[in-house]
Amino acid sequence: MAGDAPRAAGYPASTTGHPAIWPSGHPLWRPSPERIAQANLTRFIAEVRSHGVPAGDFASLYRWSVERPDEFWPAVWRFTSVVADRRADGSEWDQVVVGADRMAPPDPELGPRWFLGARLNFAENLLRAAGQGEAIVFWNEAGRQRSLTWAELYSEVRRVARGLRRSGVAPGDRVAGFLPNLPETVVAMLATASLGAVWSSCSPDFGANGVLDRFGQIAPKVLICADGYRYAGKPIYSLERIREVAARIPAIEQVVVVPYLGDDPAPALSGAIDWRSFGEQRGSDLPFVRLPFDHPLYIMYSSGTTGLPKCMVHGAGGTLL
Repeated sequence: MAGDAPRAAGYPASTTGHPAIWPSGHPLWRPSPERIAQANLTRFIAEVRSHGVPAGDFASLYRWSVERPDEFWPAVWRFTSVVADRRADGSEWDQVVVGADRMAPPDPELGPRWFLGARLNFAENLLRAAGQGEAIVFWNEAGRQRSLTWAELYSEVRRVARGLRRSGVAPGDRVAGFLPNLPETVVAMLATASLGAVWSSCSPDFGANGVLDRFGQIAPKVLICADGYRYAGKPIYSLERIREVAARIPAIEQVVVVPYLGDDPAPALSGAIDWRSFGEQRGSDLPFVRLPFDHPLYIMYSSGTTGLPKCMVHGAGGTLL
């Protein structure tokens, strides 16, 4: 949620939870009263207070979230208007949480598992906005490059989702991204999530072995990559590393190349598809696949300093909230 809690009299909280101040004792920054009044957190406090929750500041909200998570998270769900399947009686889940006292990986019987029975789609919730407002503004080392409106973002996600479906991607399949911070990276992730597939990515400055240590464990069906990236004003080309990675992961059935440095990089990789021709624009539908709250969304990785990087799976619903 954007904005700051009224409790701290406008003092921004640091990572330790204390106001961030200079050694002189003066605050680094104070939001205006108007900004505080317009903050999402201020609106959330007002909303829960209207339902009898004794929350008046950040500290009391935090305490409520720790002491009664079974009340706090449904309140967040309602406040943010999560899009999910709704039953005939209006309910969206069977039970808020089971096994809340077990802080360990989810277990079908021991927990913790959240919002049992709920079915939603991560991308559907992120793409609710519409129209010509800016959704993504892309800057690189040379400055601002381009932007995508919400309508353009939706259109691009729809196109790429069709390309992924045509490549055989289904719920639970993995799609890997070897990409810099580009609008195409966000589009690829949202297209993957719209199908209920699982997105994983790693930095394009990794060597081939670093990529293989990660993607080699998850068997992605599709690899989406850029032909390179820029660092310190210089182009760094990636196609040789991509060729090696694709050859050494048998599960990869399709490589899609984003032409960031060049105009037509796909022919340099046998069987690769140019991003611009991946999928099709026809039609207006983007059929979001709604799946259980804890359906896998992302696979991230530990550093790999003690053996292979460890795969860490993040669920769609928890990530969304």
